[in-house]
Amino acid sequence: MPDPTPTAVTRGAFLGAIFLMATSAIGPGFITQTATFTAKLGAAFAFAILVSVLVDFVVQLNIWRITVLTGRRAAETANAAIPGAGYLLAVLVIFGGLVFNIGNIAGTGLGLNAMTGLDPKVGGALSALVAIGIFLSSRAGLLVDRLIIVLGLVMIGLTLFVALVSNPPVGEALRQSVLPATIDFAAITTIIGGTVGGYITYAGAHRLLDKGLAGEANLAAASRAALSGIAVTGVMRFVLFLAILGVVASGVSLDLSGKAANPAAQAFLAAAGDLGLRVFGLVLWAAAITSVVGAAYTSVSFFTVFRIMDDRARNIATVAFIAVSLVIYLGLGTAPAALLVFAGGFNGLILPIGLTLFIYIGFARSDLMGGHRYNRPLLILGALTCALTWYMGVKSVGTIFAFLGS
Repeated sequence: MPDPTPTAVTRGAFLGAIFLMATSAIGPGFITQTATFTAKLGAAFAFAILVSVLVDFVVQLNIWRITVLTGRRAAETANAAIPGAGYLLAVLVIFGGLVFNIGNIAGTGLGLNAMTGLDPKVGGALSALVAIGIFLSSRAGLLVDRLIIVLGLVMIGLTLFVALVSNPPVGEALRQSVLPATIDFAAITTIIGGTVGGYITYAGAHRLLDKGLAGEANLAAASRAALSGIAVTGVMRFVLFLAILGVVASGVSLDLSGKAANPAAQAFLAAAGDLGLRVFGLVLWAAAITSVVGAAYTSVSFFTVFRIMDDRARNIATVAFIAVSLVIYLGLGTAPAALLVFAGGFNGLILPIGLTLFIYIGFARSDLMGGHRYNRPLLILGALTCALTWYMGVKSVGTIFAFLGS
């Protein structure tokens, strides 16, 4: 079989980065949050999703572009800008990624349980072994790209099916996306923290670097890839919202009480019966397993700021990262839902720290970007978004202390 052409290689690299970012942003926590807030706010939740997509646009576009220009991973760039800052960022991202990955493995177990009735801990263990097998393969990079692309498309397709069956009020949802009946800032904060915070911000950008796509020559292509990734993420968010909105609008009341409440599963069951529950299980498993891969891959990419690692060493470290997440999950006494709340709050602190460093580099450190004068309007939007994320980060401190005190 002939080697792929440079164009095919580049296209595959961009698709891998696009879906790594998108599937990392759509994990089990996001699915649960979307169902919960849709049940509470109805069509007005469309406004929160639109705001989260716009914030995602500014954050991801700035970070992807600056990462490609510097040709360095985020922690290395941060160290070059402010000595020691990269070490801090790396520790925060790795710890936040570990906590999220425990929840992601729990999500795979719940997904298999909904599909087959398998014990969630057994399902979580089997799914973690699948992820470990991918990184033990001699073709790990190709398998990662193929898995996240295929499962990303499966998630969108199956959720679209449920959205069509549930017959949501699309016109009302579109209207309230710009003219909401109510604005719930807590919902906006939660969705943004869970879909842009922590390791998620850097997943696609680091994937581009690992494919050798760096420098000003790749800037325009990286921008297109970032925009495509945001579009894929936005489509999945709105389709999932519409699937659940159709159920809520039909008069079905979702049970949100208690730690065992699973409003997303209830919505899929109400929309399509037993088939809907099986579809939910597959969607949840796909979202969770791709997030396991994304969290492990991206978190380990921050290890390189402490020690230079080749591809084999990184794959071994990724396997160890997943294994540690699995061991903690299997022995954990804390409910996964509470753990995801803590992870969301903690990642809400990581986002403004990293974004501040990147905005500073864009304004003042053109030397790190090969002398490139960075786009000023995009930087200004980034600075305004950064101020918003700092506000949300401060609010998330309360979540962290509440978890530690529980």
